[in-house]
Amino acid sequence: MDRKAASPPPRAQTDESLVQELLRYVRFSEEDARLLRALRPLAAPHFERIATAFYDRIREHGDAHDVFTGEAQIKRLQGSMVRWMDRLCTGPHDEAYFKKTLEIGRIHVQIGLPQRYMFTAMALIRVALLRVADDTMGDDARACREALDRALDLELAVMLESYRDHFLARTQQRERLERAEVDLALRRTEHRYVSAVELARVLVVGLDREAKIRLFNREAERVTGLGREEVFGARFHEALLPEALHEEQAGLLQTLLDSHDGRASLDDVESAVRTRAGKIRDVRWHFAYAPGDDDDIVLFAVGRDTTDENALAVRLRQNEKLAAVGTLAAGLAHEIRNPLNGAQLHVTFLERGLRKSGADGEQLEAVHIVGEEIKRLGKLVSEFLDFARPKPLELRPTPVRAVCERAGKLAEARALQTGVTLTLELPTSELVLDLDTPKIQQVLLNLLQNAIEALEPTGGGTVTLRARRRPRDVVIEVEDDGPGLASPDAPIFDPFFSTKPEGTGLGLAIVHRIVTDHGGTIDVDSHPGRTIFRVSLPVRLGAHDAEGNAGKVLP
Repeated sequence: MDRKAASPPPRAQTDESLVQELLRYVRFSEEDARLLRALRPLAAPHFERIATAFYDRIREHGDAHDVFTGEAQIKRLQGSMVRWMDRLCTGPHDEAYFKKTLEIGRIHVQIGLPQRYMFTAMALIRVALLRVADDTMGDDARACREALDRALDLELAVMLESYRDHFLARTQQRERLERAEVDLALRRTEHRYVSAVELARVLVVGLDREAKIRLFNREAERVTGLGREEVFGARFHEALLPEALHEEQAGLLQTLLDSHDGRASLDDVESAVRTRAGKIRDVRWHFAYAPGDDDDIVLFAVGRDTTDENALAVRLRQNEKLAAVGTLAAGLAHEIRNPLNGAQLHVTFLERGLRKSGADGEQLEAVHIVGEEIKRLGKLVSEFLDFARPKPLELRPTPVRAVCERAGKLAEARALQTGVTLTLELPTSELVLDLDTPKIQQVLLNLLQNAIEALEPTGGGTVTLRARRRPRDVVIEVEDDGPGLASPDAPIFDPFFSTKPEGTGLGLAIVHRIVTDHGGTIDVDSHPGRTIFRVSLPVRLGAHDAEGNAGKVLP
């Protein structure tokens, strides 16, 4: 490897002369600028739609979607895209304008978006804006199309130059690190362990006496989404662990590092790592102290990603509970239903007789209350039977938008009655899945009613029902800004657990069963001021997209 110092990366030229040179090169004229300004009021009403459609497309592609930290970041980026399209039309296309364009390329490198998506993104936006120009500019449409082409080509050229410069700077930084320290550390161990360490399906992280990372294998990169050049030299707990675990894990590591005992180790430490995208993965660690030089690796952390294993175990335990309680519920419901029906008939007969005999109001009220309580018990028995003997799913290609809109319509009256604002955030393109429509509608209506009831004591609030496409599934969320669950760890999906004084505790248990019967998952994220129930339904064989093309199960 060449040991000479790496030359600094070329800096993107942003001076006035280069800006003018680029403008002359593509023949971008004052007339072009005038046409874009004329297009702006006609195109502005479409900017939000174009940005929303663009990020809906992003959700369908794993490589692009995985670089984002979540929906909040995507919302911010949609706003930035709207402002960019507005700036594209209004100009002025001067040095300050292109400095802002340079920043876009730098941000793409920072978040890790592959360069190919810059070309495809510009193609999608170009088609949308050209279509608006054709529909609105009349006789000037052709000239406006040419002005748009020139302006967008300039944007892409400047973004790519900035992307290249910052990507080169990052690459050279990685090379400097490798020459200065990584090479030294790896040479001491690579000849004996590199194959085993790199090919192992476990995370292997080597730490020095200050708990700084000196070894980071391929599986650790895969699980965390972080490159070794990004974590090399950083402290283990600060680089990889969720903030809530920093203090505890830092103390544990320091105890091992201070032991100076070659036999010191710690097995089966249940912990977690934070990925590049901000997600949390469960990891079970084994820590082993290995005496060495002060600047060498002295502690190995070997971890296994147990996220999927833990999730499966939770689902199995839940299913076992449901099966056991279902058997009990079926037996009780069968024994109780017949006496209840008989009691209801006799109460009705008694009430009719009292009315004919002119009984006083207190007697009639007492009989009425008994009848209502019997009806309530009958409803509870029916819920028991629905829970204990679920019917097989009747799957049909179903538009997700239609199911959400129907559930929202059914919950609207209760929301208005309690002063709650109900909003829907649905994708621009249709999502079609194989669903048992009435059952999924029952799930959404149950979640919406729970959210509305949670807001009722506060005098109102906002409930949001949203649907989003992800690369391998469709996510439907019900969010409210109420007080949240009393305990985030409460077993709310367990049968007969309820936070309502008169609740049966079967509503969410039935919701859980319906979702899991569809091969999906349901979870909740709750704290004061924000509670989200999140239903994930897989894209599977037999589902159809908006054009009627058959889908398939995604791995």
